[in-house]
Amino acid sequence: MTLKQAFAPLVDLIYPPRCPLCGSALGEQGGLCVSCWSELVIPGEPACATCQRPLQASEAGEGSRCAPCLASPPDHDGISAATLYNDASRKLVLTFKHGRKIALAGMLARLIAARLPTLEGEWLAVPVPLHRRRLWDRGFNQSALLARELAKRDGLTLLVDGLVRRKATPPLGGLGRKERARMLAGAIEASPARLAQIKGAQILLVDDVMTSGATTQACIRALRKAGAAKVRIACFARVLDEAL
Repeated sequence: MTLKQAFAPLVDLIYPPRCPLCGSALGEQGGLCVSCWSELVIPGEPACATCQRPLQASEAGEGSRCAPCLASPPDHDGISAATLYNDASRKLVLTFKHGRKIALAGMLARLIAARLPTLEGEWLAVPVPLHRRRLWDRGFNQSALLARELAKRDGLTLLVDGLVRRKATPPLGGLGRKERARMLAGAIEASPARLAQIKGAQILLVDDVMTSGATTQACIRALRKAGAAKVRIACFARVLDEAL
């Protein structure tokens, strides 16, 4: 019996297990009630092997790719999203990030891990970075917490400072692709102290939510520039309206 298991009854007595979305009583810590579980949308099949966009059954086959990925192959080596971004996943992310319920990291990471393929060889878990001002204000990087949990689960090497955000950027919502790229130009780069570890490495880039992909793309460019051999994206929720 682990120390965590030994103290679980005491923790449950002091902090009765509750669903973080609706507050309903639960049998144990670290989960959702049945009703809230049913509100999460898991990316379905068939889907593009590279970007996870849904495909028509007639287009599907092992390793099938969507038209955009065939026309312009992405710089990454695949996307693994635990859920699609909807009201339920949004509320979970907000509770985790802005509600400071960092204990949710374990559950969110388990959901991400369930969507990951087998990662052959050695991999580094690198979180999408926060600017130091945002980090000071919030007190933690939610992506780093997820990366830490994934590293523990899957035996990855955590490189929490693999990327650094040199420039603070405003929210990118509502901006066009070119404007997003302009705002992020020079904002993210590989940490000079980690260049030797990144060169030739297989990287699992971890984020909580992938929206337009602009920030993710800036991270991928920085990792590729530093010589990363592979970069796979792992996130809890992904905005992919055509899949809902």
